[in-house]
Amino acid sequence: MVKILVNDGIHPDGQLLLEEANYIVDTDKVPQNDLPKVLPQYDVIIVRSATKVRKELIDLCPNLKVIARGGVGLDNIDVEYAKSKGITVINTPAASSQAVAELAMGHIFTLTRNLHHLNRRMPTEGLENFKTLKSSYAKGFQIKGKTLGILGFGRIGQSLAKMAIGLGMNVLAVDPFIENATICLSPYGYDKINFCIKVNTVSFDDMLKKSDFISIHVPGDQSVIGKAEIAKMKQGVFLINTSRGGSINEDDLLEGLNSGKVAGAALDVFSNEPTPRKDLLSHPNISFSSHIGAETLEAQANIGLELADKIIAFYGDDL
Repeated sequence: MVKILVNDGIHPDGQLLLEEANYIVDTDKVPQNDLPKVLPQYDVIIVRSATKVRKELIDLCPNLKVIARGGVGLDNIDVEYAKSKGITVINTPAASSQAVAELAMGHIFTLTRNLHHLNRRMPTEGLENFKTLKSSYAKGFQIKGKTLGILGFGRIGQSLAKMAIGLGMNVLAVDPFIENATICLSPYGYDKINFCIKVNTVSFDDMLKKSDFISIHVPGDQSVIGKAEIAKMKQGVFLINTSRGGSINEDDLLEGLNSGKVAGAALDVFSNEPTPRKDLLSHPNISFSSHIGAETLEAQANIGLELADKIIAFYGDDL
């Protein structure tokens, strides 16, 4: 009997699918420090970003056959070592692309219309200073005709490009593994109407120099935006990170914000989660969310179902 430890949660639809396949599914959270005692009893572990599955833990689990990550990034798993031990590592790259892209676009709208400022000030000043606030934030701007740089042109980056193109933005995409991608706009309910264009990727430096907005969608937690990259950007650029906390050097971001080189930023992820830096959280020119990129009802259902399908497929030949 296949035993599965779901350590960071799973949507009920995915859990039901696994249980209907006659697997034992345990959903009680096991603290990281207790996993060496508990995980050796299981064949499969399902994690999100909270649980770490490193070499030391893998070595203690001779029965482990599958490490399943609900989401895209695998930086909390020693993937190559797991594979060297004959363990299959799976993730769900397609399930949450739309959700993350929509959050990035939501932050772009927030920054251009100063909603991050107004959402802070209206509750405390709206009654007495309504006209002053209206005057203070009357110089927002529209995104049509602006250039969006997308760093990482996989599923999420392409989903964001589709939205941006539909809104009339110019897209400059960067990805060392992708030369171009065909982006098709299909209005909902009109299956026979499609407008497709080919987006060619550009050099990193070209994107940095020409973009009004830069949205990051890269795997891993290595820094890809720091002082040198910010220096090449337009004056008044906006940076959006819904990828990994380490993708933007936070010291360099704050320096750019304080100098005015970076007009604003949007952060869904932080280097020191779950305790972000106070000087970041208190900065007035940052739009915040709390690592909710994939946290929509639809995305979580898709993630659960995709995990279940892949686990069932893995064991299918043996049942």
